[in-house]
Amino acid sequence: MPARIVRSIYCDPLDLIWLNAARSMGIRINRSADVNASWDGSGVLTIGTPETLDADDCLAQMILHEACHALCEGPESLSKPDWGLDSFDPAKKIHEHACLRLQAALADRHQMRSFFAATTIFRRYYDSLPDDPLADDGDPAVTMAQAAWQRACHGEWAEPLATALRQTWQIAVIVRDIPNPQTLWQACCSDRDQAQHPESD
Repeated sequence: MPARIVRSIYCDPLDLIWLNAARSMGIRINRSADVNASWDGSGVLTIGTPETLDADDCLAQMILHEACHALCEGPESLSKPDWGLDSFDPAKKIHEHACLRLQAALADRHQMRSFFAATTIFRRYYDSLPDDPLADDGDPAVTMAQAAWQRACHGEWAEPLATALRQTWQIAVIVRDIPNPQTLWQACCSDRDQAQHPESD
C-alpha cells in the first residue's frame, strides 16, 4: 500500500492566533528548549518548547507577556537583547511589575486575567493586583505601566493585540461550558453577563 501523503498539519488554534499577532507586530517566533523566553534585538523572540513550560502556561501567554515587556520599555527596546532587561538584576523588579500590570489590564478587556496570568516567581504579585491594575496605588511600577498602556492602545501594536485578545475570548466563550475544571478555559469568562459584552477595544 503506498504511503499516505500528508497535505496539511494540525495547529493549535490559539497558537495560530498569537503567532499571527506576533507576525503582525514584526516578531518572528522561534521555539527552543534552551530558554524560557529571549528576544535577540533583531526581530526574533525565542520561547521555550511546550515540554519546558509549566502546565498552566501556553504560547499565547508567553507572547503577550513579552509584548508587554517591549511596550513597557518603549520602542528603543526593540533593538536591545531581552528588551534591555537583565532578569537577574534586582533593580529591574519594577520593570517586571509594570509588565504584569499592563498584562492584567489588557487581559481584563475580556475578563481573561486569570487565563493570561504570570506563571513565574512573580505570580503572587500578579494575583495581588487591584481591580484596576493601572490605578495609582503607590507602586512605582504604575507610571511605567500607564505609559505602556497608551502604546498598547494607540501604537502600531494596538490592532494585533486587540484582535488576538478578542479572538482568544471568542474561543473561551465556545469552550467554557465543557466540563473540565482543570483547564485554564474554565478560569476565565466566569461572569457570564460581562463575558457576553466585553469592553470595546
